[in-house]
Amino acid sequence: MRGLTLGMMVLVATMEGAAGRALANPAAESIDFPTEGGIQGRADVYASKNGSATLVLLFHQAGWSRGEYREIAPKLVQAGYQVMAVDQRSGGAVNGVKNETHRRATKMGLTRSYLDAYADLKAALAYARKDLGASRIIVWGSSYSASLVFRLAAEHPRGIAAVMAFAPGEYFEKQKSPVYIWNFAKRVKQPLFVTSSKKERAQVKPIFDASPAEKKILFTPASRGQHGSRALWEKFPDHDVYWAAVNGFLKTYAPPTPAPAPN
Repeated sequence: MRGLTLGMMVLVATMEGAAGRALANPAAESIDFPTEGGIQGRADVYASKNGSATLVLLFHQAGWSRGEYREIAPKLVQAGYQVMAVDQRSGGAVNGVKNETHRRATKMGLTRSYLDAYADLKAALAYARKDLGASRIIVWGSSYSASLVFRLAAEHPRGIAAVMAFAPGEYFEKQKSPVYIWNFAKRVKQPLFVTSSKKERAQVKPIFDASPAEKKILFTPASRGQHGSRALWEKFPDHDVYWAAVNGFLKTYAPPTPAPAPN
C-alpha cells in the first residue's frame, strides 16, 4: 500500500485550483436507463472531449439525488473523465434536484430500501458499459452507496478500474449481517480509495483493511471532516484537502487515459 506524500498533495491541490472554479452546474444530458421493477432510472451524463476516457459512475447518499454531484462532476470532467451521476430509488432531493428514480419507484409501489437501490447500481453499470461504451469505469459511492460499490465491484469486476468510497459502513446489519460489506470488501482487488470524517474512521477502516487491493489509500482529514461525497463541496473549509487526496489517487492509480503499455 502506498500513501500520498505531502509534496504530491500540494501539487494536486494547486492543480485543483483551476478546476475548483468550474461552473457548479454545467451542461449535462439527463438520460433514462432501464432498471429493476419495470421503471426507468434517471442519471446525468457529463461528456468529455475524449470519448474513450475513463467513466466515473457516481452514486449519492441517503435521502438525496444525483444533485449531490452538481458541483463535483464538472471538476472530474475538467480533469479528463466522463461522468454519469445516478439517481437511486432510495433517495430524495438535494441542491434543487429531485430524485426521479425514487419518484417513479414510489409511483409503481416498489420498495425503496438501501438494499433495493443496489438494482439501480447494477443497471447503471450495465448502461455505462453497453450504451455509453465505457470500457474503464470508476465506481464511486457516498454513505450507503459507498458500501454498495464494494458489492458492485466484487460481483461485477470486469472493466472496473477503481473503487472510491466516501464513508462506507455496515449499514445493513438489520437486513443482512454486521459484516455484510466486509465480506464483499474481501473480494475487491481494484485500486481502492476510502475516506470519511475523522469520527467515522473507526467504521470505515475494517472495510478498507479487508480489501486485498495492493493499491489502496485510506484518507482521514486532520479536521473534523464531512460525511459522504459532500466533503468535496466548496462550502466546507477542508474541501481542498479532500480534493487533494482524491486527485492524487486518481492521477496515480486511475487516470482518465491509461499510460501506454511499455514495449
